[in-house]
Amino acid sequence: QLQLVESGGGLVQAGGSLRLSCAASRTIFRLDVMGWYRQAPGNQRELVADMTSGGRTNSADSVKGRFTISRDNAKNTVNLQMNSLKPEDTAVYYCAVKVLGNTYWGQGTQVTVSS
Repeated sequence: QLQLVESGGGLVQAGGSLRLSCAASRTIFRLDVMGWYRQAPGNQRELVADMTSGGRTNSADSVKGRFTISRDNAKNTVNLQMNSLKPEDTAVYYCAVKVLGNTYWGQGTQVTVSS
């Protein structure tokens, strides 16, 4: 069972920045895709950004130019640098890792952006 530990959420004013980090437990398997999803109250969980082990990225249009995803394959970590935050970015952010066709989720970290 892969375990994910997230950190870095919090409260920030609009226009500010936060950095989310996620560390996966040690595994002999390659972590195919690592990324971040978010879920605001009353909304469905949505992809924020993800990255394959080969470095290909995918991100939501709403965060392009503001959020940057990065990962360290040797350390099994994935980070999300969030700049120019907006109140509509407020949500619980979840780390997600896909391994051998299975998706594993972190416990979630709250990001709140005040106007």
